Amino acid sequence: MHDFSDLLRPEAVYKDVAAAHKKALFAQLATAADAIGLDGRLTAERLAAREKIGSTGFGGGVAIPHARLPDLPAVTGVFMRLAQPIEFEAVDDLPVDLVFMLVSPVDAGAEHLKALARVSRRLRDRTFLAKLRGAGSPDALYALFTADAARDAA
Repeated sequence: MHDFSDLLRPEAVYKDVAAAHKKALFAQLATAADAIGLDGRLTAERLAAREKIGSTGFGGGVAIPHARLPDLPAVTGVFMRLAQPIEFEAVDDLPVDLVFMLVSPVDAGAEHLKALARVSRRLRDRTFLAKLRGAGSPDALYALFTADAARDAA
């Protein structure tokens, strides 16, 4: 399933985000979290704590920082395409320019893992990554994430 409308809202998609390094990126993600009704400070703290365990940069210029938050009703995502790639200590040592933050309720064990796997599978598709990098607006980025499988195959 390619439709991410259950994880991502149009107002949670950003293009050309300026961040010089990972800490600045997490500050931008905190601001985005605040904008969709989450606790931005706590989100940034949890993302940073998770990142200390190991980098969430999984290669190909992509990172999926993720964390669990209390009082969160459902798994929620924020997507950012960075203006310039940043060092992220990714597994392939390449800088990151595509970031999909995933936050889940504290008790969403299997649901969190399934969402993470879905996002990871989608962001391993090189054709899809090229489309994300070429999209001209946040609306176009959102449309790519929410296109159904039939439209995506067309």
